[in-house]
Amino acid sequence: MNTAKGFVVFNNIKLPISASIQEALSVAKKRALRLGISGEAKSYTVYKRSIDARRKDNILFVYSIAARGDYKLPDAAALSSVDASVQSDGSLPEFAFGDERLSAPPVVVGTGPAGLFAALLLAEYGYKPVVLERGGSVAERQEEYRKFTKERILSEDTNIQFGAGGAGTFSDGKLVTRIGDPLSSYVLSRLTELGAPREILYTARPHIGTDILASVVDAAIGEIERLGGRVLFNTKYLSHKESLGRVSSVMTSRGEIGCGALILAVGHSARDTYKMLIEGGTDIIPKDFSVGMRIEHLRSDIDTAMYGSEAGNPVLGAAEYNLSHNTKTRGVYTFCMCPGGEVVAAASEQLGVVVNGMSESRRSGRNSNCAVVCSVFKSDYGSTAEAAIDFQRTIERRAYIAGGSDYCAPIITVGDFLSGELRREPKRITPTYMDGSVRLCRPEEYLPLFVCENIKGALASFDKKISGFAREDALLTGAETRTSAPVRIVRDRVTLLATGYQNLYPAGEGAGYAGGITSAAIDGLRTAIALMSKYRA
Repeated sequence: MNTAKGFVVFNNIKLPISASIQEALSVAKKRALRLGISGEAKSYTVYKRSIDARRKDNILFVYSIAARGDYKLPDAAALSSVDASVQSDGSLPEFAFGDERLSAPPVVVGTGPAGLFAALLLAEYGYKPVVLERGGSVAERQEEYRKFTKERILSEDTNIQFGAGGAGTFSDGKLVTRIGDPLSSYVLSRLTELGAPREILYTARPHIGTDILASVVDAAIGEIERLGGRVLFNTKYLSHKESLGRVSSVMTSRGEIGCGALILAVGHSARDTYKMLIEGGTDIIPKDFSVGMRIEHLRSDIDTAMYGSEAGNPVLGAAEYNLSHNTKTRGVYTFCMCPGGEVVAAASEQLGVVVNGMSESRRSGRNSNCAVVCSVFKSDYGSTAEAAIDFQRTIERRAYIAGGSDYCAPIITVGDFLSGELRREPKRITPTYMDGSVRLCRPEEYLPLFVCENIKGALASFDKKISGFAREDALLTGAETRTSAPVRIVRDRVTLLATGYQNLYPAGEGAGYAGGITSAAIDGLRTAIALMSKYRA
């Protein structure tokens, strides 16, 4: 497998939002002429487009244009003179297939981004993986979520956290990643082949939307099966048999399945799996994470605050933001922003209330929401993996009680939260959680005091950056606890094998090595490559 050479990207082409893409391409072609590659550059396409809304009276699109072709890459000085850079084409890294023969097909546990992309790559190279998913298909998940929201019947295996596509299926489908990995382009391209909109290839904040992501997940599963893999839904991984560090089979709710190598991409909410692995001696360590609440505003308020008189312009779409505030000891930041979305019930255990955000591709809902979360350190909960899990679970159970012990969510207006009162009912901004199944409650009843105090300080800071962010009638809904896995399954940095194992590969967000759809997918790809580098099909 060869790694293709890179290509030149012309950056910071700023144009009015009324300008056409052709105008951006024209600017890039002029720079290519100055660089001496215009004759060899065969195509010019949008590589990235972002919005510069720092001046509300002059909002701009900022383009990066890729020039692809058969040319010699210019040196750094020449590139700098025309504000250009060299980017990787996103090919898979070069690797050699291993010599060891698998005793049975590889088993992949989990169909979130890490598991799906690992299984896809294995299937494409003839490894015929067996994929285990404790939850149901997309259609089954949709039905179970309906039962939960309408009838308060919670399935602990098929819900917003577990099932086809993992937790990301019921989200905004955000694909932003800050890891700067060249495989990001590969992941985005692969998603478009599975049905995602082509806009994700160049928008600065790519997203798919829950409505489209569901069909993308179905397409990925269909492709794995077409290539000879097996995907078993409603099949829970219970344990595995191993000798001298080599897994020989996995025990599941359907019985024992032979296993040549095991990829664990279990997701950040697989607490029972963590418990089983810890008790079996797997090296699992605690890590820092974050907890907090979801804040809801009217989408029109956020659009106006961000875009001024251009709010509502269809070329801009619903406004997005990403905010952070650092104290001397902790960070508070916004996470998983869902423009035109809703706050969803994301519990996966009985007697717990968990919230998350979701929006469809059009992002046309009345409210916009995001998580506002505060960092939690190992010293806050006891510095063990078990204590990390208990810390999250305790918050969720307290939120359940605070909401009335019937899966209603505790809410408070920002005004009451900041003043310490509890008297304002939601009016102009109405809660979206379970069609308004909420109860007024002070967050101090379910969140640690240090979390509440740090979020209070951050809201004032955020309000200076986005006018009206801390307006009195904005809503805070809790509890947001599943921002990332609270633990990490320790693995070797080179082989990606779990400590003490010869054929067990922890992967993705649930193993503690990713933080979102794209980074989890990348980790799944790298894990599959590591497996193939050791074993032949």
